[in-house]
Amino acid sequence: MLRGLFSRKKAVVKIPCAPENSRVYAIGDIHGRLDLLHDLHRQIADDAADAEGKRCVVVYLGDYIDRGDQSSAVIDCLIDDPIAGCEQICLMGNHEEMLLTFLEDPSIGSMWMFNGGDATLLSYGCGTQGEATAEGRLMGMQRSLREKLPERHRAFLRALRLYHVEGGYAFVHAGFAPKRPIEKQVSRDLLWIRDEFLQSKLDHGHCVVHGHTIYDEPDFQSNRIGIDTGAFRSGVLTCLVLEGEEQRLLKT
Repeated sequence: MLRGLFSRKKAVVKIPCAPENSRVYAIGDIHGRLDLLHDLHRQIADDAADAEGKRCVVVYLGDYIDRGDQSSAVIDCLIDDPIAGCEQICLMGNHEEMLLTFLEDPSIGSMWMFNGGDATLLSYGCGTQGEATAEGRLMGMQRSLREKLPERHRAFLRALRLYHVEGGYAFVHAGFAPKRPIEKQVSRDLLWIRDEFLQSKLDHGHCVVHGHTIYDEPDFQSNRIGIDTGAFRSGVLTCLVLEGEEQRLLKT
């Protein structure tokens, strides 16, 4: 009994580390809140000013559009106003995927509207009424979006990455499928997964920084960190700052 007790080894906690000489900023789901994005950009610029020659990179975790009424303006900001002196990495969210799918297949429109796509259409000046049938309305909205979506926005959305790695951290919108190597992850999981990933205690090979699932406060777990704080309704847009083994937060 005593022999078993004293021979038991302590669990080793693996502490992730950002790349040497780098400071990494990860921003959660924006959802059309340009005001909060501007606020957080100012905070990051001020914080990066004392980085003392370190490489600074800002990773956006997707869901720039929908729900908030400045969705198109958020895309303009990401294209036109990157934070000076910082590398910018923009990832795909499930809401960007829905918009791109709607451009090709209007049948997804009802699901997209239910998830806040109407706010994005209005931000581009696209109406959501006019046709007699539901199918006709969706096709009309698709035609309108195809006409009014700037080509540079379309190019930006199509160029979004599915995940990004910095040192011991992997950044993704929704999460990883447990037990699957990072290079074999599929877009459906990277953009949509929830419970299977959130409930897993497995080591994913990297500490996964993600959005997609809303928390009142950032959720720090041994294998992942969730930083979607529901900005569109809470007014709190969260940024995780990683430097060496340090983890800290900036918030609106």
